[in-house]
Amino acid sequence: MTAPPPGRQPSLVSRPVLFWSGVALTCAGVGQHVWMFVDSASMGFHMAMMGMSGVMWAAMAAIVVGVVVSGFAVTHTTDEPAAPPGARTDTPPEHRRRLIGVLSFALLVDQMKPATLAFIQPGMRAEFQLSAAEISWLPTVALSGTVLGSLVGGRSADRIGRRATILIASLLFLGTTVCGAMPTYGGILTMCALMGMAAGGMLPVVYALMTESLPPGRRAAIMVLQAGLTTTGGYMAAAGLAAVLVPLTGWRVLWFAQLPLVLLLIAMNRWIPESAAFTAQRARPGHVPASALFRRPQAARTLVVSGYALAWGLVYWGFITFLPSQLEAAAEGSMSAATLLFLSSLLSIPTCVVAAWLYMRWSAKGTMVVYAALTVVALLVLAAVGPDGGRVVLLTAVILLFAGTAGVIALIGPYTAEIFPPAIRGTAGGWAAAVGKSGGAFGPPLIALVLSAPGGLRTAALLVTVPMAVAGVAVALRGDDPSPAGPASAATAGPADAVPATRSR
Repeated sequence: MTAPPPGRQPSLVSRPVLFWSGVALTCAGVGQHVWMFVDSASMGFHMAMMGMSGVMWAAMAAIVVGVVVSGFAVTHTTDEPAAPPGARTDTPPEHRRRLIGVLSFALLVDQMKPATLAFIQPGMRAEFQLSAAEISWLPTVALSGTVLGSLVGGRSADRIGRRATILIASLLFLGTTVCGAMPTYGGILTMCALMGMAAGGMLPVVYALMTESLPPGRRAAIMVLQAGLTTTGGYMAAAGLAAVLVPLTGWRVLWFAQLPLVLLLIAMNRWIPESAAFTAQRARPGHVPASALFRRPQAARTLVVSGYALAWGLVYWGFITFLPSQLEAAAEGSMSAATLLFLSSLLSIPTCVVAAWLYMRWSAKGTMVVYAALTVVALLVLAAVGPDGGRVVLLTAVILLFAGTAGVIALIGPYTAEIFPPAIRGTAGGWAAAVGKSGGAFGPPLIALVLSAPGGLRTAALLVTVPMAVAGVAVALRGDDPSPAGPASAATAGPADAVPATRSR
């Protein structure tokens, strides 16, 4: 492949006509669904009784074919020349701010998808006349999709590239916006599963690319801030759209309202460079299998980040999910769910700023231990006072809990990307994200069972305290503190980062 002119990034795809033809076909299918949604205005935008028409099936086929065609054009590219020995492996200074902005926008869109689930459930339940048990399948299916997407996306990043995986996730985002026009609950669940796969696949890849594209120093702080603020921004953006649009056109419009953002993300792919560390790694013969995560010298690292991610998943998806209803059911009912959601969003901002400063100026693993300890203290206070505790004590405990969990989730992704070598960085990030999201699969039913037992909220708080405390101790004793340079490039990976490779067939 001929090298591009200086200052210009090589094309993401070597078959641009094929790629954009697939995008156009996908847009045509999505556009037909948008028109059907608009046409349902006379029915109050209720489409549950419409059924799957022939036109809708044809539009769905166009979307599937378009995504497959574009994905084929992305994955079957001509190899880019590897970076020569001694070449810089970070993005040139003039491109860094643009890259940070584009990847932050990608994470914002990524976070909006699962956040939207909270705002569509009331309208969806009313339109389809679903029971509480039936509507509970929506977050379960979506989160299961994120688990699978994190595993596949992380591995894909190490095989076909960071930026190619980001673009494939964006294509899935584009196709799954038609969730807003599905006339059946089963169709919505299917689209949400695919949406979850795209969302799960985006997160670890962005952290891997950021680690390999920015120089040491402030890189860690930027990534921690990016992780925390885009999570908050995604939720707040979804909440804002819901507040403005749902009263006008119902819950379905929330999916279509994100369509312009997804199209913009696809158009911005020209400003997402592939990392030199990945191209250098790909130039080497063979590939590193995913099983290397569970063999020395990576096994200890994998266990540490897995425990930390799982503990967060149990607290966030399990315990915090039921916390609003438990507090509102208390005698005084002094704290509403709306107050808790507001606090969780508001406190994420200063929490992430402090976490980024500590991570950069003090110690990476030390910061992780501090936020794990903060979460443990908050849980122990809730276990001691229960939902009937004094207003001030409860409010303080809830503030500490949200501050701790916000810091934990802001730290785990960047930390994982920094401590693993380039050959399996995406795979490791995908694994950690999948383990954390798995808390959404078995955390809620587990906590629901505990809440029905004697002790209720107090017992549940103690239950999730144990894995968080163990995770914090594991990070303190066996966690790595990333070096100032970190294993950001294949050239700088030392013997401790070596992983066995297998020949590609």
